[in-house]
Amino acid sequence: MNGLRLKVRFDYMGRAKSGKKFFGGKGIEQVAEETRQHKVSQMRNIPTQGIHIEDIDMSQEIYSVIDEITGREICYAPVIIVLGADSLEDVIRFIMKEEFRTVEILQPDQLTFSKLEMERLLLRVNEQLISYRHYLERKIDNWK
Repeated sequence: MNGLRLKVRFDYMGRAKSGKKFFGGKGIEQVAEETRQHKVSQMRNIPTQGIHIEDIDMSQEIYSVIDEITGREICYAPVIIVLGADSLEDVIRFIMKEEFRTVEILQPDQLTFSKLEMERLLLRVNEQLISYRHYLERKIDNWK
């Protein structure tokens, strides 16, 4: 299966720790914007195996929500990326991030998997879930 083309959305977070301002007087909107710029810069400059970035749209407005657990405001800076991928396995590795929000498959109109391709895809999903679980465990340990 070759020639995948997708539109993916990531929302990068800025979070208030105490009050509305961060170190140096940065608001959470500015932190979200700086995080978005940093992550997009990484995507542009550090190649990801099997992923070919076609377009990056950072024109979406930053939005805020109230965190249900802490009751504090969180801002998100969205990015929409159009990319080509060599395989669905490569896409899984690329999108398995906390910031991932949506995906739209632009091409092809239909996907057909062989038994081997489906097994490899499920294995990749499992590997990424385990990796993400370890990431969350480290994050929780750092909060203690």
